[in-house]
Amino acid sequence: MKDTDTVQLRRSIGLTGLVLYGLGVTIGAGIYVLVGETVVRAGSYAPASFLLSAFVMGFTAGSFAELSGRVPQAAGEAVYVEKSFGLAWLTIAVGLAVLAEAMIAAAAIAVGSAGYVAELIALPSEVLVTCIVVLMATVAAWGIRESVTIAGVMTLVEVAGLLIIIVLAFTQDPGSLADLPRSLVPPLGDWPAVSGVLAASMIAFFAFIGFDDVVNLVEEAKNPARIMPWAIGITLATVTILYVLVSFVGTQIATAEEMASTAAPISLLFERLAGFPPLAITLIAILATMNGVVIILIMAARVTYGMAQAGRLPAWVGAVSPRTQTPVRATVLVAAVVLVLAVFTPLDTLAETSSEVLLTIFAIINFALVWFKLKRVPAPHGAFTVHIIVPIAGTIFCIALVLGSALAGG
Repeated sequence: MKDTDTVQLRRSIGLTGLVLYGLGVTIGAGIYVLVGETVVRAGSYAPASFLLSAFVMGFTAGSFAELSGRVPQAAGEAVYVEKSFGLAWLTIAVGLAVLAEAMIAAAAIAVGSAGYVAELIALPSEVLVTCIVVLMATVAAWGIRESVTIAGVMTLVEVAGLLIIIVLAFTQDPGSLADLPRSLVPPLGDWPAVSGVLAASMIAFFAFIGFDDVVNLVEEAKNPARIMPWAIGITLATVTILYVLVSFVGTQIATAEEMASTAAPISLLFERLAGFPPLAITLIAILATMNGVVIILIMAARVTYGMAQAGRLPAWVGAVSPRTQTPVRATVLVAAVVLVLAVFTPLDTLAETSSEVLLTIFAIINFALVWFKLKRVPAPHGAFTVHIIVPIAGTIFCIALVLGSALAGG
């Protein structure tokens, strides 16, 4: 039998696969689950919350795009910190924080997915969550090409579901588009509105988790130096447009009270717009949220694998299965933690905690690129690079968003 320690990850993912992976985890993690909570916090300015989060993400996305070329290894965030600062304790802390954030995020999405499944199947939430996590962990461990292909198909379906909501809304009331610009910038003198946007931004920020997951597939991507920056940029731009439009539709179609009272907000919007039971859109939402779970499980397992390969976690955790060429042990371990979190923690607590942890990680990652540049460490020939102002701004904005949310009581 082949020694599992010598088995390598398979390079089989192109640009399309990376983009679909990024869109799948981002959309599944966000709008299907959290649009209701965002509208509750920000009211008619919910789109502003998503736009603010996208603005902050833009600088960090640029930093990730360059770092993926400088340090093309799985466990992206952890190895970026290690190569930049050379501090073992900080590397381990960031790697474990990334793992914790991923597992919290996967738990949040699993809870959201169970909310949609409960619309069709009358079973206790704990039972539904357990079935979802076990099934998605099985898909994640199957094989990277197979699991990413399944995730890609599910991604196309979930994007179609959002487009249906958008098209129905603007077909029925084309004039409502004129109100969109006003929802993107709250009056600076209106503190309740600004406070609501800041508080909602922590929930909205959770909806953008995904582009950072893409870099953890760098060892399984074809020509990653060329396609990774494109995958990150396309993912962020696409989800920003979709989120702003869908959240705007949500503020036009339903009240904050109605959004707060449902565990299936996208289904509610579809039912209002189409005028008949939302079976089809509920099925799409189930696929979307399950897709988010499976993709985060894939990413978290790769981070675990990368840390084990670097000697930061026990070697047995990072063993690659000779049959599937995936880190099966890491996948099982991650799924077990996700299941415990999903069963015992409320959705809004999971989402907000995940956002706070990830923003802190992003601040450190941005500063890692600043440090690379201050030390004048050259990027590899032909690698994507950004001006030093990009990671500086990313560091500042990530910290500011955490502090702003705390001041707003988010």
